[in-house]
Amino acid sequence: MPRFVTVFTIAGCATAAAVTGADSAGAPQLSLAPDVATAWQVDHADGDDFLLPDNGPHAITYDPAHPFIPTVPDGPNQPTYRIADVTNPILKPWAAEQMRRANQDVLNGGIPYVPRERCWPAGVPAYVLEPPFNITVFIETPKEILMVHQNDFQVRHIYMNVPHSADPKPSWTGESVGHYEGDELVVDTIGLNDRTFVDNYRTPHTDKMHVIERYKLTNGGKTLIDTIKVEDPGAFNMPWTAVQRWKRTARGPIEEAPCAENNEIMFNYKVRPIPTAGKPDF
Repeated sequence: MPRFVTVFTIAGCATAAAVTGADSAGAPQLSLAPDVATAWQVDHADGDDFLLPDNGPHAITYDPAHPFIPTVPDGPNQPTYRIADVTNPILKPWAAEQMRRANQDVLNGGIPYVPRERCWPAGVPAYVLEPPFNITVFIETPKEILMVHQNDFQVRHIYMNVPHSADPKPSWTGESVGHYEGDELVVDTIGLNDRTFVDNYRTPHTDKMHVIERYKLTNGGKTLIDTIKVEDPGAFNMPWTAVQRWKRTARGPIEEAPCAENNEIMFNYKVRPIPTAGKPDF
């Protein structure tokens, strides 16, 4: 049975195309429907933070003394900035100290730096962090799966049923290879540079970070869960786990949301200005 994937342009026009090839037994079809209405939307209040596993070492969350309150359109609460819990035992001392200094900048009145707000790639695993008002589209073919963000049209490539390169050159999203294990899509990522953060608490990592994700459909195909395992002996004392969860949504087509030009002084950030070209492209 052929799979159908959504093919779209930046202008928002879309067509449906069938991709032939045998499906793996029980493999989830993340794109599924032959039209532009199929997409995934985070289904918890703050999709910009990971959900935590039921037990074991886990991703960084907020400092209990400074609870994080996300921005909710027309919500009753005053949102706050993220202050990381640097007592989390996963952190190496240098990483905890770097984050402690970043926390202090915010407590002194600064505005925390989030890569996507400055037009920088989010990296992996932070690629799956997004606010609930954005959507992600999966495009599946037998040889490759693309994850496409509404936000700035950042694209992640997952190459199917192939081994990792012998020595991948470090890059923003690394080298992701995938395969199906029963009803789970397993994605293994290495080759990440050290210029991204693990999350929106500005957790650092090294270029030795290794990320394994398991994507699984639940709730009759209406919910998608990504269970993430992170290892990096240079930045973390132990492997740890995080979770992201989406719901299938009828929103579409994907809307154009480019990162705006000419806002280099946005919020007077002290680090990482918006990237600009050294010369014209034409």
